[in-house]
Amino acid sequence: MKQKPTLKVIAKELDVSVSTVSKALRDSKEIGEETKQKVKAFAKLYNYRPNNIALSLKNKKTKTLGVIIPEIVHHFFTTVISGIEQHANDKGYNVIVGLSNESFRKEVINLEMLANGSIDGFIISVAKETLSVKDYHHLSETIDQGIPIVMFDRVIDEIECDKVIVDDAKTSKKAVQKLIDSGCKRIGIISTKDYVSVGKLRTQGYLKALKINKIDLNEDLILKIDDKFNSDDNLEFLEEQIYSYFKNNTIDGLFAVNELYAITAMKVARQKGLKIPEDLQIIGFTDGVLSKHAFPPLTTISQHGFEMGMESAKLLIERLENTNDEEEPFKTSIVKTDIIERETTKL
Repeated sequence: MKQKPTLKVIAKELDVSVSTVSKALRDSKEIGEETKQKVKAFAKLYNYRPNNIALSLKNKKTKTLGVIIPEIVHHFFTTVISGIEQHANDKGYNVIVGLSNESFRKEVINLEMLANGSIDGFIISVAKETLSVKDYHHLSETIDQGIPIVMFDRVIDEIECDKVIVDDAKTSKKAVQKLIDSGCKRIGIISTKDYVSVGKLRTQGYLKALKINKIDLNEDLILKIDDKFNSDDNLEFLEEQIYSYFKNNTIDGLFAVNELYAITAMKVARQKGLKIPEDLQIIGFTDGVLSKHAFPPLTTISQHGFEMGMESAKLLIERLENTNDEEEPFKTSIVKTDIIERETTKL
């Protein structure tokens, strides 16, 4: 057996569930003696060493969920946390929140610090730097030890777990179609680099809308923001990139893949003397406080963060409270979205 001996690997080799292996190694009365001996012999043969932190987390039910998010200032994440807390509290669970600040290292540290016997399972939106470096060991090792994780918004296809998302590509296509229907001919997009899953999918939606409407693609109208991880001058750097974009391109419609990009683009457009929506129509992804109070108020896509949080907590608690010996298949829940029309688009 070349793979690292984890609960998941042992379960696969013996054709039993992870739960059965975990219980057998703990001498649970729920498992027959023959199965216990088989599991223990296999674990000893391949020098399996349990992760004590993970085991304490798995065995010691504390009715507490750990939530790790990339940033706290983003309105979307605060609404998700509210939804998580609502459902968790209704089910008798508490919530502890950790912040990665888009840092891979901080994400790993948060996961390790929370996995100290005081957390039953995790809900996480993955940091941009984690997606960039493509190192998911901290997530896969946690899951391999039988600790459930639910990912939301930014998810990783390679990690098998429950996930809660919106249909980013379909929703973005609908937003760009709204700009086209409102008379826009030269439509740009401000997105993240493709390693961020939501940015890649939202760009795909933009491209599909152009193709369906037989609008020629102009690569110059696609701006992919190069984020500086954990940098204090991120906003200034963002503004510089968007300023250069407007300096080099003439557009009458703009789709931004998050609220911050959209609001910054509005600021730069006004500096260049463009009137919104007369000269430039803008739609941003995520309906937050900034969008409502911008001038003019921003047309946005609502991700329904509260519902996303509720669904994430629901999936995690259902998995934690599953008493069946057989593991339930992982689910991917898709939360609906809506376009909130305000004053940055024409009716």
